Amino acid sequence: MKIIFMGSAAFAVPSLMALAEAEHEIAEVVTQPDKPAGRGREITPCPIAAKARKMNLQLYQPKSVKKPEVISHFKERAPDLIAIVAYGKILPIELIEIPKFGCVNVHSSLLPKYRGAAPINWAIINGETETGVTTMRINEEMDAGEILLSCKTDIDDVEDAPMLHDRLAQMGSNLLVETISQIESGRIRPRNQDHTKATYAPMIRKEDGLIDWSMRAKDIYNRVRGFKPWPGAFTHLGGKSLRIHEAALTDLDFDAAPGEIIETDGALAVKCGSGVLYLIEVQLEGKKKMPAQDFLRGYKVKKGTILK
Repeated sequence: MKIIFMGSAAFAVPSLMALAEAEHEIAEVVTQPDKPAGRGREITPCPIAAKARKMNLQLYQPKSVKKPEVISHFKERAPDLIAIVAYGKILPIELIEIPKFGCVNVHSSLLPKYRGAAPINWAIINGETETGVTTMRINEEMDAGEILLSCKTDIDDVEDAPMLHDRLAQMGSNLLVETISQIESGRIRPRNQDHTKATYAPMIRKEDGLIDWSMRAKDIYNRVRGFKPWPGAFTHLGGKSLRIHEAALTDLDFDAAPGEIIETDGALAVKCGSGVLYLIEVQLEGKKKMPAQDFLRGYKVKKGTILK
């Protein structure tokens, strides 16, 4: 099958590789333009652009997919199918209608749950114990097209967003190949989403990472896991930001104020609205991240200090 692959983020890399290994004809890889990145603001390709170049695939990087000349470019390529994985832009209907077998998207949730930009993060933040990947047909509404196939997986209690991201990226790549195989053979059976059960995973903002210590310890722990790698879960100590990279739950509880440090003798424990959270790895503003024990040796934190 002649396929145009559209993707940008690292989540899409396994899918591109899987299509190539399945010996599909990848007519072109469409991704976002190289952009300045890092402290030096050097022009840097997105993960898919870098991978496509290594694989010697034809690369197309339009600034917008809505321009008439871009639509004409797709029509000239005449793909049988367009595969979209973490591309990062909404497609116009003029583009969606071009391929014979439609546009197939890999989404990192079990639709209709967690439509939107950050399904992996919000599934962990909300304490879900199960998630998965879904292939669907693209339509004009965000993540609302017909479901083609889906695959479930459990979320481990200690799994954070980057870990789950990598697992789902691999699952998604396998599901995409199977979906295309079933489309080719006529075995695919699309089904409509139940829109009444739709939930949303909005784009994450920096301020979302600020910890509210009045929450349950379990909920704060989920936010530490879910807000990786950005913006991270953070609080304030002595007027400076303190990022919490790793934390652990405990069965202990104390009569103290939310956010109060209740133990500093070799461990950094904080009272929450309900329960206690141990801070395992932290990073004070302007410093490197380090184990909490090392942090306590260099930064004298008094028991009873309130994190805000």
